[in-house]
Amino acid sequence: MKRILFFGIILILSSCKEKVSPEDLTLLNGYWEIEQVNLPNGETKAYSVNTTVDYIQIKDLSGFRKKVYPQLDGTYDTSNDSEHFELTEKPEGYEFHYKTELSEWTEKLNSLQADSFSVTNIDNITYTYKRFQPINVQK
Repeated sequence: MKRILFFGIILILSSCKEKVSPEDLTLLNGYWEIEQVNLPNGETKAYSVNTTVDYIQIKDLSGFRKKVYPQLDGTYDTSNDSEHFELTEKPEGYEFHYKTELSEWTEKLNSLQADSFSVTNIDNITYTYKRFQPINVQK
């Protein structure tokens, strides 16, 4: 009986996760690095060091994501390539819809806080990001 009660409480708590509000979406603005990737087979890949960082800018449910390369002086190198997206609200939350000259794909926004967010793609791969903290070695 205790076991059933325990699993019932866990089920209730896990189903009560907060839904991302339209106001929360501005938290996506800024620099992000991949913290870990969860694969469909249960494998998790942790990323302790990243040579590239994603810069995300969003306004009015559309925006872009661009790869940037942090430099030791606190600046960023970048290319002119960027991935534009539209956000759509679904009953279960928001989805990113990307379209480039080469491809189209969708990612489901699972969670969003000021210092982290996660998305899952069509292949059921979940990417967890953390807010990037630059390392400045200037004296």
